[in-house]
Formats: sequence, structure tokens, C-alpha cells
Amino acid sequence: MTTHSETLLRIGEVSTQTQLSVKTVRYYEDRGLIQASCRSSGGFRLFDPAVLARLHFIRRSQALGLSLQDIQDILTIADQGSRPCKNVRQKFEAKIEAIDHQITQLQQLRGQLAELMDGADQTEQLEGSICPIIEHTTPPAEGS
Repeated sequence: MTTHSETLLRIGEVSTQTQLSVKTVRYYEDRGLIQASCRSSGGFRLFDPAVLARLHFIRRSQALGLSLQDIQDILTIADQGSRPCKNVRQKFEAKIEAIDHQITQLQQLRGQLAELMDGADQTEQLEGSICPIIEHTTPPAEGS
């Protein structure tokens, strides 16, 4: 006969099956992203096997660029019995806007670096205490 505690997973088993460190699993528990079902008589955390799917969801969400706070918001909605898809869509839209802004900034930086490289041979000959290529650069205007 199988007892309830035999179907539960110790933290090391959760760690092994999810390829997350024990420290990370504890951290997620401390943040409220997952919950141990109970503790063993020896004080070990015991987790329901369903925590594996939840941890997979957390890892996938992080890989998509969501913060732990974003993930916690999503899980809270799901834990209340609702589908958090509307919330996820809003977070993804905000993420796309942030990525677009970063791309613009990176393209501007790339242009500045390419410009510096084009003139590096001449600029390198100028006076400078460390590296004239950087020292004789005009800083970009604010907001550009």
C-alpha cells in the first residue's frame, strides 16, 4: 500500500527532475511561486509531483523574458481559478515594446561604434592620455 508521503517528492528529487538547484527551488518557495505540500518527520520539504509542471512553466516564462514578479502575478491569477492569458498578453506586449526600444538604442550604438572604427586610424594618432579613439569622441546628444 502506498502512503501519501511516498507519492510526494523531496526537494532533491524536485531539483534533479527539473535541473534546478536545490537553492533555486527553495528560493522559489520563499517567493511564493511554489509551495511544499508538507514536511517529513525529519523536516524535509515534500512536494506534490504537480510542482514539476509549475517549475517548468516558471522556467519557460523566464526564458521568454518575464521577471519573477511577472510570473508570480500570472500564477496568482491561475491559482485563483482564472486563466491568466489576458495578463500574459499584456506583459508580452510591454516586453515587445521594451525590446523594440532596446533594438533602436543598440542600432544607434552600433552606428556610433562603426563611425569611430572608420576614423580610428587617424584618431589614434591624436594626443590623448589613454586612448584618443575614445577621448576624441563627441558624446551622443541626450535622448538619441
